[in-house]
Amino acid sequence: MHTETIRTIVGIIGNVISFFLFLSPVPTFFKICKAKSVQSFKPDPYVATILNCAMWVWYGMPFIHPDSTLVVTINGIGFFIELSYISIFLIFSDWPKRRRILIALLVETVFMAVVVIISLLCLPTIKLRTVVVGALCVIFNVMMYTSPLTIMKRVIKTRSVKFMPFYLSVANFSNGVIWAVYALLKFDPWVFVPNFLGSLSGLVQLILYATYYRSTQWDEDEATDKTSNNNKQLELQNPTADNQV
Repeated sequence: MHTETIRTIVGIIGNVISFFLFLSPVPTFFKICKAKSVQSFKPDPYVATILNCAMWVWYGMPFIHPDSTLVVTINGIGFFIELSYISIFLIFSDWPKRRRILIALLVETVFMAVVVIISLLCLPTIKLRTVVVGALCVIFNVMMYTSPLTIMKRVIKTRSVKFMPFYLSVANFSNGVIWAVYALLKFDPWVFVPNFLGSLSGLVQLILYATYYRSTQWDEDEATDKTSNNNKQLELQNPTADNQV
């Protein structure tokens, strides 16, 4: 089988896995819509992912980095999914929180506009555009991959994997491996580096899961969850409760 055909198949598999990763926060937003409040959920990861997706879509443009259609498709889809999440935050947040989100989106829009202008006017060759835009994409991706470090630290500290969903860890690992393989088939260092690091992050999560699964006190955690849910219900019944984004 031709290398390009294999690369396309791998890229399609990567699109499917990434699509379900983008959908993984859906239960969170069902909770927000049901409660008609953002409660203690934070918009930061979704605001950051919007910029990350926009950067990768730009990277995949034919005049920036040719033959990257599958990078464009999944990040384009991800952009609109994340935008829908942010819309829900805007609907159910009070004005001060809504203002912070809008300011962050404005800053991202200005930054993206600057990147586009510099790419088109100051970088005359495709090779140079690939290097500059690719480097920016790697920086943002690596920053996003550092977010699970907090969860992993908590797992080690509590000796419990309650707060690190197994299937999400598997999906993160698989996603990193698939896109790293995709980047190797027609070598693209800018796609390979962040996804290789992402696969390592996923692998560490799986190792931690195997290490601390037996020491996790599931019954105790379930009791704690019930107490937490009761407290949340009381907070929702109290109209003066101050929920922070």
